[in-house]
Amino acid sequence: MEDRVTQVPDWLDTLAARAQRTRVPSSLRPPVKGGRQAAVLMLFGEGPLGPDVLLIQRSDNGRRHPGQPAFPGGGVDPEDAGPVEAALREAEEETGVDPAGIHVLGTMPELYLSFSDNRVTPVIAWWHRPSAVHAASPDEVASVERVPIAELVDPGNRVTLRHPRGLVGPAFRVRGMLVWGFTAMVLDSVLREAGLDRPWDTARVEDLPVAARD
Repeated sequence: MEDRVTQVPDWLDTLAARAQRTRVPSSLRPPVKGGRQAAVLMLFGEGPLGPDVLLIQRSDNGRRHPGQPAFPGGGVDPEDAGPVEAALREAEEETGVDPAGIHVLGTMPELYLSFSDNRVTPVIAWWHRPSAVHAASPDEVASVERVPIAELVDPGNRVTLRHPRGLVGPAFRVRGMLVWGFTAMVLDSVLREAGLDRPWDTARVEDLPVAARD
């Protein structure tokens, strides 16, 4: 376990300040009523290769989005005080991260995932005191990765992905993972709002591999 303490970088402060004003695409706009409350933790830290973000690869045997990369997170339970507490609890259960080393900076607007009927609140946080992480819930999580921001913004790792249903969206090929769907859309928005994104070929369109489909 690491015991160093790192300060919140300026770009993340900027992102947190802009977070609540982030425009929600019409496809992700929550309905007036209905939907299950959920939250994900967008945990940024300072790793060996510079700033990074914590992602999990879900187990192929999991009941939720098998095999897909994602942010740690899940449903808001009745005993949770709200989305922030739920995101921290789920992250600890899935990755073993120590919540005491996490500084929550704010939240993004609620996003609606119609296929799972979840109203998801992304929670933005800084890993000021990093701790060891691992696949703490093997039934749901296959692996845990600290993905460097430099790899996410590398134009060579970016692609537009086309789903069989006709939907298209941003995707990232990093650390042997194909990050797509909700997670990729949020990352794309966050990198842009933080001023970290780099120009990339949005016309490079690929079909979603059969193995990655739900």
